[in-house]
Amino acid sequence: MQAEKAALDQWYCIEALDDIPVGAMRNRLLGVDLSVSRDAGGKVTVTRAGDSEALPIRERYGYLWVTLGAPERDVLPIPETQEDDRRWVICGAVSVRASGLRIVENFLDMAHFPFVHTDILGAEPHTEVRHYTTEIRRDVDEVWATNCEFFQPQAALSATGGIMTQYMYRVANPFAVMLYKTCPNSANRWDVICLFVQPVEPDRCRAHPVMFLIDDVSTTAALVQFQQLIFLQDRIILENQRPRLLPLEPRAEIPTRADASSVAYRRWLKEKGIVYGTTAMAA
Repeated sequence: MQAEKAALDQWYCIEALDDIPVGAMRNRLLGVDLSVSRDAGGKVTVTRAGDSEALPIRERYGYLWVTLGAPERDVLPIPETQEDDRRWVICGAVSVRASGLRIVENFLDMAHFPFVHTDILGAEPHTEVRHYTTEIRRDVDEVWATNCEFFQPQAALSATGGIMTQYMYRVANPFAVMLYKTCPNSANRWDVICLFVQPVEPDRCRAHPVMFLIDDVSTTAALVQFQQLIFLQDRIILENQRPRLLPLEPRAEIPTRADASSVAYRRWLKEKGIVYGTTAMAA
C-alpha cells in the first residue's frame, strides 16, 4: 500500500552522515527504495531507485533527512544543539519489526520502566506513574507531556545514585520524539534524548537514537553502549506487541491514567490523517 499524503509530507531521518560512504548505497523509506550517493566532494544526493530526479534533503543533527512529499515546515528545530558544551552522541541505527508509531508510543511510556529497564530507569516498588500534563500545542503542531517524574536508579550513565527524574516529552512529528530529562551534571539544564524513526514498511522500521548531553566525563563508547542497552530492551517488547500496527480505533486498546501521552498522540495522528503504520491500513 502506498503511503498517504500526510505521511509523505514529513521529513524523515534515514542515515547518520558519517555512515554514508563515497559512492552509492541503498536505503528504503515508506516502502520506496532509495539510492543515497556521496560524491568525491562530499555532496550527498538521494533519489528513488531507478530515477535520476533528486529528492529534497537536509543535513541536520548529524543525520541525513529526506522527504517523499512536500512538507509545510522544515526539519524539527532542536535549539539545544547550538550550545557549545553539548555532546552529540549518535547511537547507531536499530532495526525493529514493529510499526514506527508503536516505537514512538513506547518511548512516551513511563509505566514500563521498572519492568523492562529494571535497576536502570526504574525498579520496584517505585512503579507508580504520577499525574502529568499532556497537550497538543496548536501553535507548533506538536504533542507535549510535561510535569513528568519517575524514580530512577540510574537515570544516566554519569548518575551516581538513584534520583527522582524530571521529564518532558515532545513529539515533533509523527515519527520523531524527544525527551528532556534531569541532567545529573547541571541542575538548571536538561539532557536531550531523541529518537528519529524511519518507517521502512508499515510494520518494520529503523530507529535512530541520538543524545545531546552535558557530560564531559563518560566516553562516547560507554554512552552509546548505555543507550543501545536501553533500546534493545525495548525492542524485545515492541516486536512482541500485537497487532504490530498501531490501532487508532476507539477502545481497540484500553488506556489507563498513565497512558495520557499515548491518548494525546493517537488523537493527534488521527487529526493529521496519518494511516501508514496503523491498523487503518487494512480497512
